[in-house]
Amino acid sequence: MEHRTLGRTGREVSIIGLGTWQLGADWGDVSEAEGLSVLDAAAATGVTFFDTADVYGDGRSETLIGQWLRNNPEWNGTVATKMIRRAAQPSLEYATAQNFRDWTDRSRRNLGVDTLDLVQLHCPTDDVYTSDAVFDALDDLVEAGAIASYGVSVETCEQALRAIARPHVATVQIILNAFRQKPLEQVLPAASEAGVGIIARVPLASGLLSGRYTEQTTFAQNDHRTYNRTGEAFDVGETFSGVDFSTGVQAAARFSAAAQAAGYEPAAAALAWVAQQPGVTTVIPGARNTQQAEANAAAGQLPRLDEQFLSAVQSIYDDAIRPLVHHRW
Repeated sequence: MEHRTLGRTGREVSIIGLGTWQLGADWGDVSEAEGLSVLDAAAATGVTFFDTADVYGDGRSETLIGQWLRNNPEWNGTVATKMIRRAAQPSLEYATAQNFRDWTDRSRRNLGVDTLDLVQLHCPTDDVYTSDAVFDALDDLVEAGAIASYGVSVETCEQALRAIARPHVATVQIILNAFRQKPLEQVLPAASEAGVGIIARVPLASGLLSGRYTEQTTFAQNDHRTYNRTGEAFDVGETFSGVDFSTGVQAAARFSAAAQAAGYEPAAAALAWVAQQPGVTTVIPGARNTQQAEANAAAGQLPRLDEQFLSAVQSIYDDAIRPLVHHRW
């Protein structure tokens, strides 16, 4: 597994990481045993980056990772978590030094560590990015030893660019996949120039790019792919990358056909497409079982994708997806 430097953290992390939203909630039920097995499988394939958040299952994801860390003290990896979504609103009103201390203390307990490797502001509102006091409070947490580094998880490219301009922001997490290409234009070049790491989330567009779904596919009631299709619970861009499901299924069928014609498995090609973009540090697909975790990691070892396939991906985006999403995020 190739490793890259995670921005201003200075840490080396695998190009394919593991997103652990599904270990908490919002993707249907995942048992404790299944969650621990996913972590086992990811680590066995060389994954050295786990991404979680304090609100995933109200701390369940963090707690499972903490349990796994205690059982696997030899693992030399990085765990990134997030904060601010425990507030009534992820806005400047709640982005206080006291709240930051309380939330990081809770995450430290859940994970069983003295110092958090990386804490990310979890898709806050625009006013948070413009506040010097917010970033001063984060600097204080670093100085106190509660966190080693901090970054942001963003919804929009504009938010990413504001964060990259902050001198101590180590990483930016952003949605990037074959159906969400706008970050390629300004965000990735700006991050590279500033030495900021890019953590690419939702790389499979909530599973669309696996090619397994049809317009008749249904999901569990407690799966965000059921209850957030039009943004009822949080930003709709987090679910199917903001693409209407029917449109996404049709575009994904074209993507799968192009991948298979080039000799690639669709999900592996989708992950490799993200990982091979200049400026990306790590890609964090989720996994509900060990087979998915192993397949995700294998995508990090694909050779450079061929130009015919890349051209097909661009055509699909330009024809079917760009008019729907490019201007929104």
